[in-house]
Amino acid sequence: MARQILVDLTPLRVSPKFARLWVGNAIGGIGAQMTIVAVGLQIFDMTGDTFMVGLVGGVALVPMIIAGLWGGMLVDAFDRKAVLMTSAITGWVSVLGLVALSFHDQALIDAGDRAEVWPFYVLTTINSVAATISGTARSAIVPRLLPPELVPRASALNGMAFGTMLTVGPALAGVIAGTIGLPWAFLVDAILFSAAFMGIVVLPKLRPIDTVSRPGWTSLVEGLRFLRFAPNIRTSFIVDIIAMSFGRPYALLPAVGAVVIGGAEITVGLLTAAGAIGTLLASLLSGYVKSVRMHGVAIRCAIMVYGGFVGMFGAVILVTQWLGATSTSSTLTGVNWIAFALAAVAMAGMGASDDVSAIFRSSMMLVATPDSMRGRMQGVFTVVVTGGPRVGDMYVGILAAWLGLWSPMLLGGILIVGLVAVIARNGSSISRYDVDHPLP
Repeated sequence: MARQILVDLTPLRVSPKFARLWVGNAIGGIGAQMTIVAVGLQIFDMTGDTFMVGLVGGVALVPMIIAGLWGGMLVDAFDRKAVLMTSAITGWVSVLGLVALSFHDQALIDAGDRAEVWPFYVLTTINSVAATISGTARSAIVPRLLPPELVPRASALNGMAFGTMLTVGPALAGVIAGTIGLPWAFLVDAILFSAAFMGIVVLPKLRPIDTVSRPGWTSLVEGLRFLRFAPNIRTSFIVDIIAMSFGRPYALLPAVGAVVIGGAEITVGLLTAAGAIGTLLASLLSGYVKSVRMHGVAIRCAIMVYGGFVGMFGAVILVTQWLGATSTSSTLTGVNWIAFALAAVAMAGMGASDDVSAIFRSSMMLVATPDSMRGRMQGVFTVVVTGGPRVGDMYVGILAAWLGLWSPMLLGGILIVGLVAVIARNGSSISRYDVDHPLP
């Protein structure tokens, strides 16, 4: 019964190289999630403006799109281990830069001087670009380390690792920021980041199996042409863009913690961790994955459930403000616990449903795509899963400033459910996708 319900660990036993890559990425990812939260808190502390927090994603969006497409071509054309190592080193250096900048700015603030925000945008953009290429390479490596039937189970394990990152990283960032200061959160990320190299060093050389065009216009056109005739993969990208563009609450959390629920940085960390706990639980209870054949139907249902929880989060903010039950306390003693509990449930539901969607979307893309195209398709996939949230951060910042903190999530949830129901209707190709006959 436990083997049927709980996450399947077979990929870790079958491939020690995959196991080391998985462990190293999980540890390094905890620090990466700390930095994402810490950057938002730092900029909100410096500006008091949710739009400026959302602008972090907007500034990085175009470079990340370019990096995803270019990185995918690099992954297909060169040794995947070398591409992963180079991008990981670049990301680590950018984190060290954030450490130095945060300590420097804290010293300026303590001295009564003004600190500039733009260097944070520069360094986080470099970090995002490096993470985009690293994610592209790491995912494209998985089918070279495991047989096809284990790829969906590996996707579930990656979801569990991601849930751990999102559970531990943001909560730790909130606690560290609220106790000893934001610069120390960046420093812990720099230390944990080094663990990612453990999994990369032990990988074998992973050169292209087939002849592939060198990175450039021809290679990009080949990838886009393949995507044109891959309706299942293309639709999975579209529905995920919809979910991430209209259902990302994270840029709202500093303001929600400051003026709606109370608790400031600690509330931000706990609500972010609630979403991660949902992700973690969904992956831990993913034993069913090996029995699911209709991956497209699973994707559609999971994203529509996600939209429902997004709307719930917006409704909690709206009702709390309408009842006049908001709190501006910076300590846990002044938190509106009813609003916090409901918001935490919504965050956990978002995390769980998004994880289910990600497991099947990732499996579909990796199994149905030929190896010579996996880098480029993973590049597009990485642009979607990282670029979509940046668009979402901009959407949240603009709509929250225009209509109020409640509006991005409440309206976004309605849009997600409606659009996905239309796009992935029963007659669509993705609804007929069968893992036993994986057609792109």
